Amino acid sequence: MLTVTVKVPSDLTEVVLGLCEGDVAISSVAVARGQTVMPPGDVITIDIAREAGDGLLQRLREAQVPQHGTVLVQPVATWLSSRGLRSERAAPGDGTDAVLWAEVVQGLRADSQFTWVFATTICMATLLAAVAIVLDSPILVVGAMILGPEFGAIAGTAVGLLRGRRGMVGRAVATLLGGFGLAMAVTALFGVICRGLGWITSDQVTGARPATAFIYSPDKWSIIVGLIAASAGVLAITSGKRDGLSGAFVSVTTIPAAANVALGLVFGAWPEVIGSGLQLAINLTAMTVAGWLTLVVQQRLWARVRATWHARRRP
Repeated sequence: MLTVTVKVPSDLTEVVLGLCEGDVAISSVAVARGQTVMPPGDVITIDIAREAGDGLLQRLREAQVPQHGTVLVQPVATWLSSRGLRSERAAPGDGTDAVLWAEVVQGLRADSQFTWVFATTICMATLLAAVAIVLDSPILVVGAMILGPEFGAIAGTAVGLLRGRRGMVGRAVATLLGGFGLAMAVTALFGVICRGLGWITSDQVTGARPATAFIYSPDKWSIIVGLIAASAGVLAITSGKRDGLSGAFVSVTTIPAAANVALGLVFGAWPEVIGSGLQLAINLTAMTVAGWLTLVVQQRLWARVRATWHARRRP
């Protein structure tokens, strides 16, 4: 269930109410007239099944309601209503499968920004991965993977490609390139300092590392894992259940690969640089492609569900 709050000038109130008429997925509509001060107008509160939320938002956009007012969308975790239950049953499909595109685009737009927090987090994750490589510690590798913030920008690229938002794609790609470039530079500087202090030796970087050798040894499984992880991650984002993202983070070796490239450059270990660089490129490419394909399938399947639902409702 979603609660959609619309704040508009009074002359648009009837327009919004008209958009709600006949929608069986809406369980209740309330109007508080004269409640907004800037701009003066009314507040309309709409309770609607999640699976029908995107349709309502689309109608509001077509009526140019956001240009003159504000539309707020809030998920309702717990509710008690017989009318609400009937609305959910009458709505097309299932709420878990529904994609609320406004929510997805807005969330990923924020995740795709190159901010101080993003830059700091990706640098710390890559530094942690560098320590994991030196110690040959798979536990630290997993920690670095979870800490890495790059998946939001990868998913943002996929959503931007699907929705035709060039600006979003450009920002997401720039964030990925800038973030990994900065992280590798910081990690390389860390490697230079540690090498000068004698804390890291060439043998630790180029020697046998059975627990973390996968970082610089890309193969067919790198592609398969990237495809599966990105698909699962995108489904977690579009369903509003971001708890599942941790699995996507742990599955791919983008952050560890970037750290190994940086250390390889410091110690002149070119096989490490080439192998890890290839691993990084494969994972980023596979995840972007898989994310885009998953979104395409979701969009087409949901469009078919809605079309079938509308066809059954025709007299």
